[in-house]
Amino acid sequence: PLRYISKFRPFVKQEAAKNKSQWKTMGPAKVAVPSPSDFLQKHSKEPKLEPRKKVQDDKKLPLSVPRRTYRPVIQIKKNFINKNAVAVITGVPKKPRPFCVDTRQGDKYLLEPSGLVPKYIKKKNYGVIPKYVTQRNEEMKREEEEYEASVLEELKKKAMKLLSDEERTNILKALKKNWEETNFAFQSLSVVTDTRYKKMHKEELELKLKQLEHDIEAIEKHKCIYIADE
Repeated sequence: PLRYISKFRPFVKQEAAKNKSQWKTMGPAKVAVPSPSDFLQKHSKEPKLEPRKKVQDDKKLPLSVPRRTYRPVIQIKKNFINKNAVAVITGVPKKPRPFCVDTRQGDKYLLEPSGLVPKYIKKKNYGVIPKYVTQRNEEMKREEEEYEASVLEELKKKAMKLLSDEERTNILKALKKNWEETNFAFQSLSVVTDTRYKKMHKEELELKLKQLEHDIEAIEKHKCIYIADE
């Protein structure tokens, strides 16, 4: 079979030749080399100032020196003695600055910046409680009131309740009935306690009887009985 040849082959060659350029990757073939006479000279890159203009000697004005006998004319005369005297007479006398002497030799210093003058107590806000302190006290007082209210509420919930006469007699009857049943069970025990279970059962009944007797005696002895409401 014949080899396949694309019909766009001449067009591709034309495009490839069109896009090619010389020295595209390797740089130019020849570069201009600087001549040896164009070397960098000293002070060649410094800015050059304009030359100074010469002042002509003819235009200079001569300096005139006054003579010794020359006296300038003074138009306004001020009498400084009278002026100072008037200023002293009409001026307000200065108050003496208070000093503090602390040694026998007379060493003294100003009293005002020494800290001995009670300036702080003369302030307008002296003795006034700051706002943040009053606010904090109010918050503490409110917290204490809330805490006291909560404690009172808890105490009211857990307040002691007085037992009525009817409830007292019912409890006493129930305790006596329980004591009779326990005593009957205790009397029904065998005389010989040869096993561990018998000993434990006997001790348990004895403790129960003692507790019941103690409760019956306490209820019969006291007429007013208070019970905690838990």
